Amino acid sequence: MDLKAHVREDRVIPPSARVKIPTGLFPELPPGFEGQIRPRSGLAFRYGVTVLNAPGTIDADYRGELEILLVNLGNEPFTVKNGDRIAQMVVAPVCRVRIAEAESLGKTERGASGFGSTGM
Repeated sequence: MDLKAHVREDRVIPPSARVKIPTGLFPELPPGFEGQIRPRSGLAFRYGVTVLNAPGTIDADYRGELEILLVNLGNEPFTVKNGDRIAQMVVAPVCRVRIAEAESLGKTERGASGFGSTGM
């Protein structure tokens, strides 16, 4: 779903700055679910404005206002107006895991190779 700014007056985000933008929404997600906050591709491409901690997580037990942490990675100030679409939220199930200490890990073809090891 699209998330919109809920501001009384325009908010200017200078280049390299980060700002919390309220949405006016107070979520109550069911247990076992989370809200994933994601950037809007148009804002990122056109203006360099994105969600700083993407994807952000809204836990099921959070009861405050949903605020979006935007960062301006562009070269020009960016103005957020009331009603502007500033982010997206996906509601998804959360899998709980149990951590267990192990003496060794199972073998795979890839093994411990990372950071570019699978090619382009």
